[in-house]
Amino acid sequence: MFKKVDKKASREKRHLRVRKKVFGTAERPRLSVFKSEKNIYAQVIDDINGVTLVAASSLEKDFAAKGGNKEGAKLVGELVAKKAIEKGIDVVVFDRGGYIYHGRIQELAQAAREAGLKF
Repeated sequence: MFKKVDKKASREKRHLRVRKKVFGTAERPRLSVFKSEKNIYAQVIDDINGVTLVAASSLEKDFAAKGGNKEGAKLVGELVAKKAIEKGIDVVVFDRGGYIYHGRIQELAQAAREAGLKF
């Protein structure tokens, strides 16, 4: 019989494969994205020092929309870009976290670009 495909394990495998190539430095940190069913999270990470420089998610108190849809992802993208630019970070490496570049991931990335981040 056929084995049932474990989507989470497949995503984690893809993420590890991508992480071999995508690496954040202090000059060009990594914008990492994680999505759950109801929320979406974004972090700007310096991998050399192992430090999260900026973080934003749909769980923040002043967040207006739901995180499980494209509008929420767009707001998180704008929020993480605004926080990063305030800290002097304007160029990042985008880490899609093993997810396909579609839907909420794409909306977050486009909103971050429109808000001023370059990647």
